[in-house]
Amino acid sequence: MNSIDFCTCADHDCPMHPTKHDKGCTPCIEKNLRFGEIPSCFFNAVKGEEKLTSYYFEDFAKLVMGKLD
Repeated sequence: MNSIDFCTCADHDCPMHPTKHDKGCTPCIEKNLRFGEIPSCFFNAVKGEEKLTSYYFEDFAKLVMGKLD
């Protein structure tokens, strides 16, 4: 299985998307760590139908805590 098989990112235009190169998830993770963000695949694992506008650590924590209620 390669990273393309399980990638849930819908932003196929992103140059970091694993379909754009042969480096798997590494470029996406590097970019997200540099900007204090979490890759969208983590959000996709817990979110419902809501549209997200940012992917910061705080946003992920709020999303997860909201799912615990």
